[in-house]
Amino acid sequence: MKLFPVIDWPLLGRLFWSFFKMGPVTFGGGYAMIPVFHQEVVEKRGWLEEEEVTDLFAIAQSTPGAVGVNASTFVGYRIAGLPGAIAALFGVLLPTFLIVLVLSVSFLAVRDQPKIKAAFLGIRPAVVALIVYAGIRVGRTAIRDAATLVTAIGVLVLLIVTGINPVFALLMGMAFGLAVVPLRLRWTGTDVLAGKPGKTKGYAEDYFFGDGI
Repeated sequence: MKLFPVIDWPLLGRLFWSFFKMGPVTFGGGYAMIPVFHQEVVEKRGWLEEEEVTDLFAIAQSTPGAVGVNASTFVGYRIAGLPGAIAALFGVLLPTFLIVLVLSVSFLAVRDQPKIKAAFLGIRPAVVALIVYAGIRVGRTAIRDAATLVTAIGVLVLLIVTGINPVFALLMGMAFGLAVVPLRLRWTGTDVLAGKPGKTKGYAEDYFFGDGI
């Protein structure tokens, strides 16, 4: 894939605007933006397939930095190379930066106001609902059979009981997949990797997330 593809300014504008709209909804972390991310990137723009969103957020979680920022940068790079990554990055960061700047100036003056406290009491459970909804949407494509269901439950229990770093949880899932997929192919003849997501429109060259970064 070319690092610097031919610059498509209208496409860069769409990338910037799409992620600019997502930036303000990242209350509670990047996972809270998955529903909006899915609606914009998969349903409206057609830049990703449904299953690729799961891979994308797994990669974004396992690399340094904020999940939402990483995911936006990866999508931008996929769609339009380095210029697309920069457009998506600035798009998702700019509204958050402006909001934080305004809040930094005003929050200290109003933080003890009853209405402000009441607003935040409502925002917190709403964020929980967004994350749960995102988990359900991702789970529809990530959990395909009994093996992946057992993996998801096992890792969830491990996270709750031990509080291990999420990166180690991802590495455990990776190791499980590397071990189980070849065994299933040998014992049952079932290739769970068949049916790789097809191309989506409007991205640079022949890249998809399962091929690596």
